[in-house]
Amino acid sequence: MKITQIPFKTTGFFSKTMVDYLEQKESIQDFYNNFPDIAGFYNQIEEKEKAYSLQSRLVLVEALKNQYKTFNVSEKIEENIALLKLKNTFTVTTGHQLNLFTGPLYFLYKIISAINLAEELSAKFPEKNFVPVYWMATEDHDFEEINYFNFEGKKVKWNREDGGAVGRFSTEGLKDVLAVFKTQLGTSKNAQFIMQLFADGYLKHHNLADAMRFIANELFKEYGLVIVDGDDTQLKELFTPFVKDELENNTAFKEVSKTIKKLEEIYKIQVNPREINLFYLGDNFRERIIFEDGIYKVNNTKISFSKSEILKEVAENPLAFSPNVIMRPLYQEVILPNLCYIGGGGEMAYWFELKNYFNSVNIPFPILLLRNSVQVLAEKQQKKLNNLAISHKELFLKQHQLLAKKVIENSDLVVNFEEKIKALEKQFAELKTVAEKTDVSFIGAVKAQEVKQIKGLQNLQKRLIKAEKRRQNDLVERITALQNEILPNQSLEERQRNFSEYYLEYGNSFIETLKLNLKPLALQFTILEM
Repeated sequence: MKITQIPFKTTGFFSKTMVDYLEQKESIQDFYNNFPDIAGFYNQIEEKEKAYSLQSRLVLVEALKNQYKTFNVSEKIEENIALLKLKNTFTVTTGHQLNLFTGPLYFLYKIISAINLAEELSAKFPEKNFVPVYWMATEDHDFEEINYFNFEGKKVKWNREDGGAVGRFSTEGLKDVLAVFKTQLGTSKNAQFIMQLFADGYLKHHNLADAMRFIANELFKEYGLVIVDGDDTQLKELFTPFVKDELENNTAFKEVSKTIKKLEEIYKIQVNPREINLFYLGDNFRERIIFEDGIYKVNNTKISFSKSEILKEVAENPLAFSPNVIMRPLYQEVILPNLCYIGGGGEMAYWFELKNYFNSVNIPFPILLLRNSVQVLAEKQQKKLNNLAISHKELFLKQHQLLAKKVIENSDLVVNFEEKIKALEKQFAELKTVAEKTDVSFIGAVKAQEVKQIKGLQNLQKRLIKAEKRRQNDLVERITALQNEILPNQSLEERQRNFSEYYLEYGNSFIETLKLNLKPLALQFTILEM
């Protein structure tokens, strides 16, 4: 086994927003608080310790005990929940949707990033306690995003009617999904574990939230991972002041809109706020709250409230109010003694919109940490890369670029078009200097000729590469097949594959290997040769 780390930027799969953040560019510094390094955590601990109350700790612990009542809780989890009562205990949190059977492979990387970060902080700050948390997105209502997972290139899908918060969905019908999945797994010891985990999770629990808690708990309980379900009356009671503020003052809309105006000058905006960033949650629906003609209306229903009625509803029925993507991060930071949120590039992008909103409601903005990303390479795949002289950096090139580079390298012809284009540009730069001393028409003629000749060289380069691809067809096919195998659909495998593919081959040693080798504060992309 060998571990290699390369910059996230090198892969080409991470946005300008994330690359600039990791490089701490000045252009993005106004949109985050402390950076994810030890100095940043020192400052964050100080801020959160002052802001988070003992009463909030007691409510959190009581809610967690209730949520875990019917689950097999490890000693480490019990210890971590008890530690949350103490003023010197903090959390590091990651969140994820309730994807069928955990969904994409990066589910594991998120959680292991949180577990390893908690351990690293414990070593750096021995007088403090750090608890890894997985926040289940139980109130999400986008069922189409979570109702399947990919296994060996095939989609395993759960067909059922949509409607309401996914955490409350009945698990009825998943017996049929397991029957289909079984036919693809085989009969090995690892296959039996996977089937049993699926069966115990989905066939022995009545709703999706409990099923997901069971599966995540079985995979990570020995590491003390604490799983939080935000769809909880006790926890939402802590959040009611912010719900009332949103209904009365539209604070999130005002503050996030200001930030977006500045952020969009340089970066792509991930989400936009609504005037009211709350849903009303019922047993089979989760609909937006809209303010029209002095009345609070629940979209696509006949439910409506006057101002006094809706504020009374918040006080008496807090469970019915569900934060959207803009307010959910605030909800998390209100109810947890949290220091850091760990997420993917898309998640980080919308958190950057929220700092001023947090400041306006006096809640510390957490450290943002890009989760570990991993490319697993089997021994055979690495040997093929070596035989084809493809480096780890080259592996992530766009396929046409990789093929062009390798057929030219493998060619007997020695024609460096890049050098010729640079030489041409130099010659025309000299001609432009002369042209500036004459008249405008001559300058125009020089520029037009430069464009024409460079374009001619580029076309010749394309024709040469095309001819070489035909001549080296065997090499082209081998490279194409290998890259497609490693990067399915020309994407990172962690976004395509499910953990069960690797568990089937390596068993629990796969998780143990990840646990041993992922370094969340290294801020690097990991290549794992197994």
